[in-house]
Parts: sequence; C-alpha cells; structure tokens
Amino acid sequence: MKKHSFYIVISIIALFLISSCTDNHAHHKAKYVFLFIGDGMGQAQVNLAEAYQAAVDHKKGFEHFGFTEFPAAGFASTYANNRFITGSAASGTALATGHKTNINRISMDPEGKQPFKTIAEKFKESGMKIGILTSVSIDHATPAVFYAHRPLRSMYFEIGNDLVNSSFDFFGGGGFKSPEGEINGQPVNLIEKAKENGFRYVNNMDDFLALNKETGRVIAVPNPVTESGAMNYVIDMEQNEVRLGDLTAKAIEMLDNENGFFMMVEGGKIDWACHSDDAATSIHETIDFAGAIDKAVAFYEEHPDETLIVVTADHETGGLSLGNGPTKYKTYFRLLQYQKISEEKFTELVGEFRQNLSGDVNADFDRMMNVIKEKFGLGDPDKIPLKDEDTQKLKEAFVTSMYPSEGEGADMTYTKYEPLASTVIKMMSDKAGVGWTTHAHTGVNVPVYAIGVGAEHFSSYIDNTDIPKIMEEVIMDGAHHH
Repeated sequence: MKKHSFYIVISIIALFLISSCTDNHAHHKAKYVFLFIGDGMGQAQVNLAEAYQAAVDHKKGFEHFGFTEFPAAGFASTYANNRFITGSAASGTALATGHKTNINRISMDPEGKQPFKTIAEKFKESGMKIGILTSVSIDHATPAVFYAHRPLRSMYFEIGNDLVNSSFDFFGGGGFKSPEGEINGQPVNLIEKAKENGFRYVNNMDDFLALNKETGRVIAVPNPVTESGAMNYVIDMEQNEVRLGDLTAKAIEMLDNENGFFMMVEGGKIDWACHSDDAATSIHETIDFAGAIDKAVAFYEEHPDETLIVVTADHETGGLSLGNGPTKYKTYFRLLQYQKISEEKFTELVGEFRQNLSGDVNADFDRMMNVIKEKFGLGDPDKIPLKDEDTQKLKEAFVTSMYPSEGEGADMTYTKYEPLASTVIKMMSDKAGVGWTTHAHTGVNVPVYAIGVGAEHFSSYIDNTDIPKIMEEVIMDGAHHH
C-alpha cells in the first residue's frame, strides 16, 4: 500500500513539473499580438482613403480595407494629462503604458521623473519576442514610447541610446535622427554601439531580403531615408523601395517562435502628410498602412486562436473632412489620383526652380505651370481644368515664392509652408471636395478596430489608456511572471 502511494506522489510531482515547464511556454492566451498605430489617422483619414479607392474604380461609396471589416470596432478618447488636444509622445505613452502623461513625455510620469513600464517591456520579460516598426525615424515619439523613458521627445540621441541598450529583437523602417552624440564626455555612434550590443544593422535591400530567423536581433533600415531619418512618402517612393508591408512580413518571419511575439507597427507619415493638409499623400500613406495590416491578417488566418490584431491612431491631424466649402455637396476624390508627388517633394522642386530663373516672370511661370500640370494635373484640360481665377491665384503664389523680398513675400517668413506648394496642395483639396481646419492635431476620438483573441473588449467607447490594459489582460492571462 505504501509503495502504491509513493508512486502516486511521484507521478503528481512529475505532472506538476511537466505542467509548470510547459506553462512557461504556453501561458500566453494570445501568443501573437499586433498593435498598428496610424499616426494622425482619424476616422476621416480612413474614410477618405476608402472613398478615394472607390472613386478611382468608378464605384459608389467605399472600398473597404481589410481592417475596417474587423469584427470589433470602437472609439478611443485621446486627451493628454495637461492638454485636451494631445501630441504623439503623450498619446503614445498612453498606448504603450496605460497611463496619461504630459505633452512631450516619453513613457514617463507627468513630472518627467518616474518611468512607466511599457507593455512591450512586460511582454519581453514574459518570454515573447518584440518588434518595433515605423515609416518615420525609429527614435521618433511613437516608436520611442515602447522602449525608451525620457522627459522630452526631442532627446533623440538619448532615446536612440535607450534603443541600442534594449533587449528587443527587431527594429525596422526609418533610421536614427541623431546617431551621433556624447556619453560621459565620450563621443558615441549609436549604430556602432548597436553592433557592439549584438544588433545586426542592415541598410540596404539585399541584406534586408537575406534576413532570416537565424540572423538574431536586427535594426533594419533598408531604404534611403530623408534628412530626418524617415522613409520617403509612399507617393515619392521608387518602385523597389521597401514598403511598410514588406517590413511587417519580414518581422513576422523573424519573430515567429514558440513563445510568441508582440509587434508595434506605426504608419508615421499619415500624420506628416496631414500636417501639410496634403490629401493625396495622406491617402497613399493610409493605403500602404492598410497593406501592412493585411500581412498581419494573413498570419492571423494561420493562427486564429492565438493572435490578436488591434488597429488604432494616436490622434487625428489636420481636421480633415469629406466635403468642403467650394464643392458643397459634391465630391471629386478621383482627381487626387493626378497628384504624383508630396508637398514636401514639390517644395524641393520649387527651391531648385528658384535657382534657375530667367528673369522673365511670365516665361518662368509658364515653365512652372508645365511642372504643375505634369505633377498634379492642374491646368490639364483632360484632368483638372482651371478657371482664370485659379491660374491667377497660382501666379500670385509663384511670384511670392520666387521673389520673396518683393511684395507679400516678406510676410511669409512666419510660416514653414512654401507659398506656391501650399497653394497647389490646397487647390487639390478644394477641387476634390476635401476640407481641412488646421495644420495641427485635433481632439476628436479615434477609431479602434480589432480581430482575434479578446477582440470583443475593443468594441466600445474606451480611452487610449485602456488599449494596453486590455492587451495585457488578454495576453498575460494566467502568465507566470518570471
């Protein structure tokens, strides 16, 4: 009898050991977690991109993105601790940590004294792999709030230093805005330091494509980046540049493992385009962002019982509306297809043009009108015919741009927008039936879409701080915090 009970005890111990070992791996209720943040992407930005696709395809209404058909949809409020209209640092901190903070804080308390632990850090501790992807620089506010803790978002070098010292597995998209700096009086190059810390730094297409599970930890910057370290706008990209969807697919391939992963993917330049009130450019950024989400959905379809995908925004930018004063009840969104470059790129063209003036204003303006016709369709009778007052408006802006010391040019110094470029971009919106109220952010609630494990919790009116709390609850359920 005694012998028998001894075996029972042994088998109970064995069972306990087996279950606690397997528990270490299988404790995540959702094993694969995606958080997609469309920076500046309010409901109107999503609606405009969907309505544009339908208009270009000569269909009525909306052509839905995959993510707008997710089973769960709700809204999140975005206000910061010290301001109703938030910024990317404060709203990012809310999405990464579940805490409200002041404007410009990176995952720190309102006073900028105490760090808040991020969900990415918690998930890493629980054994998951972590990926942080963005189309802007990797040390920008939205990606930064997941791995850095700094009182100011402008501390790019210090934020980058937090990145290279982090234990995360995959950083991808834009590069460092400030890779050079000093620590304790010693010059430091963050890319060199990242390599010393075990990261592989990849900055070309071939090396990016060759990355695989065996590569280890990576900082991938496969495209040529702008001065600010960001990827180019999609509308300005060369055919072979890596898109956000390619980055997402590569990150999935590299992070997939039996302990699961958490991935944050930011469509960062939706916001930048909307700061310029540049409708066509924002549409292309939003379509590209939707394409990245599609990669996660394809993965979800293979792992439907273990995956959660949440799509949201940190705030809305531009006060975008579908419908405006000039067109009243009519919309002509398909006209935006004739725009071939961003306002930023056109501003560069205007600068180059200014270096090569002939001195004959009318001849120069005619030359510029050919550029505008080619890049925007404005003045092309088959695309966007112009009235005389439209041409007059463009000419006035042209003169202000080309001869800044004369006339009203002197008053233009307070604005960072180039007069001709902003006039052209505004005309595109006016003709298409798109309205804007600001070059800044607005305080409207932003959409939240979810599919997969625990998605039902996102089908209500929540606050941005609720998003990481729900994620943590859904994922760490029954987790052994070790």
